[in-house]
Amino acid sequence: MRIGDILVAQGLLSAEDVAEAMELQRSQGRALSDCIAQLGKVDAEAVERAMRIPPKAPRSIAETGLSINSLLNLMIKAISVTGEGTSPSIAAALKLTPVVVQELFNEAKKRKLLEALGMASMDGTAGPDVRYALTAAGLQWARQAMDQNEYVGPAPVTLTALTDQIKLQAIAGERIGRAALENAFSDLKISDALMKELGPAANSGKSILLYGPPGNGKTSIGERIGRLYKGIVFIPWCVEVEGQIIRFFDPVIHQPVETASTAGNLRRDEFDTRWVACWRPFVVAGGELTLEMLDLKYNEQAKFYEAPLHIKGIGGIFLIDDFGRQLVSPEQLLNRWIVPMESRVEYLKLHTGKTFQLPFDELVIFSTNLSPSGLMDGAFLRRIPFKIEIGGPPADVYKGIFRGMCVKNGIEPDPDMIEEIVTDLTVRNDFPLASFQPKFIIEQVLAAARFDGVAPSLSPEYLTLALGNLHTRDSPGFKADPCIRAPVKQLAAAAA
Repeated sequence: MRIGDILVAQGLLSAEDVAEAMELQRSQGRALSDCIAQLGKVDAEAVERAMRIPPKAPRSIAETGLSINSLLNLMIKAISVTGEGTSPSIAAALKLTPVVVQELFNEAKKRKLLEALGMASMDGTAGPDVRYALTAAGLQWARQAMDQNEYVGPAPVTLTALTDQIKLQAIAGERIGRAALENAFSDLKISDALMKELGPAANSGKSILLYGPPGNGKTSIGERIGRLYKGIVFIPWCVEVEGQIIRFFDPVIHQPVETASTAGNLRRDEFDTRWVACWRPFVVAGGELTLEMLDLKYNEQAKFYEAPLHIKGIGGIFLIDDFGRQLVSPEQLLNRWIVPMESRVEYLKLHTGKTFQLPFDELVIFSTNLSPSGLMDGAFLRRIPFKIEIGGPPADVYKGIFRGMCVKNGIEPDPDMIEEIVTDLTVRNDFPLASFQPKFIIEQVLAAARFDGVAPSLSPEYLTLALGNLHTRDSPGFKADPCIRAPVKQLAAAAA
């Protein structure tokens, strides 16, 4: 991906806009960035920011920040796995520029680790690239390199490079406007008051606590906050720390940016492909979260590490769902988060005992239906600047949700029957309205109608059955069995 692709992927420009700017460049002989500014479709600051964030491709071994032996180890292991190698194949495997790979080949030949097999061929025709295989010395080098670690893949980046990149692409640098917020929550009916709370919280890049009774959309709200961010971050395939390899990129968590743009680069230099251009990651952990999942995971056999879950989420959002229901106690889990949340720095330990640090640039969202005061002491609550209660919907919003669920499932949204449901829950019983109830009730109606082989409807019989399954007799607020009555006009119509 080039800078032009990034501008297109972020929605700052269309592919047609970049093509138009390139045409201006050809006709006027000016810098492409100036031509983009001339179009007036994106401000110069946005262009400059997009150009500043991508890591630049190294033009020499020295610019990779890695030792020549580390890179030779990777290259020799890659050749040992495939049996032979060419400059293009090694460049693709190690994600290094051809000029760096050529330096490595020259060094390997000088040390008599490689021998030429002949010219590479494609479709039976001679190609321009020489095929190399390992010499006896090269095979011995490969065995020793594998003894150190069995990692074979893209070359790592340095800890310094990762630290600098995290700071460049900080989540707090992305502004979330009201229009984007409303669009993200368009399929949820939430109050304007709640929207005004969510907006500043999403723009802060700091931790958020979503709390309140179950079934009112805390998880859904957390997920939609994750969708708000449209920024592109660069995730390394792996990072080297104290000679140790830590695998960072995770295809389950990291979503690479796909673009059909063929737009050219603004400064003619492609970014370092040891990094993957991704959308900001969104990581969810629920009751399965343990303290061990927040530590580096060392593979004893392969002798390299896997980055922990929350580190893979750096630059994005980490949602801790159902907080308080993990196997580990809330106090232990909270104590683990205190330092990174307050100092914005995370400390990780290698199996060698060496500790290193990374900037902790991540929006952490805690979601719970338990009492916050029972889970967290005042010291920890102070470290969460945004505490947002997600309560049950008011009656008018509840009815709107119910009507929407009816329409979605092909059921006539009879307003009298919907009113009768609200009355049964809040007047005959003292049962709180919750956002999940309309979907639950409609699903019950659909199931009953399928059993009877009839078209689904808001009949008193089906609604009484549905409300009976909504709670148990010992539920708080339960007073009387549900008994949905048909409105007078419905009875009259039936009698006629």
